Amino acid sequence: MRHHSFVSIAAAGMIAGAALAQATSEPASADAGNWVAPGTEGSPIKGDIFHAQVLLDLAGFSPGVIDGREGTSLKQAIRGFQEANRLDVTGELDTATRQALLRESRPSTVTVELTQDDVGGPFTFPLPSDPEEQAKLDRLNYRNMLEKVAERYHTTPETVVALNGPDKLIGVGQALRLPNVVPASRDYGGSMEKQGALLAMLNVAADQPQGDYVIVDKSEGTLKVYEGEFPSGSTKGDGKLVAQFPVTTGSSHDPLPLGSWKVTTYSFLPPFNFQPDLFWDVADDKAEHKLPPGPNGPVGVAWLDLTKEHYGIHGTNEPQTIDKTQSHGCLRLTNWDVMRLSRMMPGFQAKFVA
Repeated sequence: MRHHSFVSIAAAGMIAGAALAQATSEPASADAGNWVAPGTEGSPIKGDIFHAQVLLDLAGFSPGVIDGREGTSLKQAIRGFQEANRLDVTGELDTATRQALLRESRPSTVTVELTQDDVGGPFTFPLPSDPEEQAKLDRLNYRNMLEKVAERYHTTPETVVALNGPDKLIGVGQALRLPNVVPASRDYGGSMEKQGALLAMLNVAADQPQGDYVIVDKSEGTLKVYEGEFPSGSTKGDGKLVAQFPVTTGSSHDPLPLGSWKVTTYSFLPPFNFQPDLFWDVADDKAEHKLPPGPNGPVGVAWLDLTKEHYGIHGTNEPQTIDKTQSHGCLRLTNWDVMRLSRMMPGFQAKFVA
């Protein structure tokens, strides 16, 4: 579907931003009179934090959504980067860490002339929350252009508005200032069916480091990718750390299944079997439904199946909540991070630790 008319990103954000506000308990402001340039006093975006998030994302140590704000996911990403680069592991953006990050000479933002790939539909609006209504749809697409472009550039609708101002127009041919996560390579040779298109859609570089196993640490809220031999004991990994992602690891009702597992099967844009008896917060008398695929589905764009029955590593329809809310037992990453993980290893062993 082509877009021959434009809307302001504030107007688009009233749709995508409303969902964000519910998830973060913060209002999604669209008041042009209150907007100030990013990196200046009064902006929610701290320039040095934003730049560090972009460079960490590029290095493979994901801070989650790039929004220019400090938080647990950023601190853990810094710790992982420091460990991998043999720096003092402090979790702080100290001088040595800044210098190591800046070895990659890349500005924090890029001005993008939007194409059909960036903002093309179809879209699903309104997006029903009830599984019974979702099951009637063919796909669970993005709600609108702003939600799609935000995920494509590893950020949030609120941050796109903060970067550009609410009066900025969105649509094919319009220019937006966005996080500079555009990959250097899109040569996705060897990709599985649907995988290459999703990697491109989510701005994941083709040239990812290759790993051998992962360690999921419940106490840290991280999934770490290592090169080397799989640790047979209770150690948390003594190989070479090559990448790290923030992860939601379950809940008190469905805790992380500690121990060693394997990931053997990948599914991209999978449908989702909604089974109420497997959800602690859903009444068992609710009907089962097969929900359609799409980035706004419960498992996002990918499911990496674990040898533990009913468990997998998957994406999400709410990237801003990673490591901040509970899940129903599975391991949840942002859509771009789960796709990046899928590119690093065609299958792998995993150790889950407390």
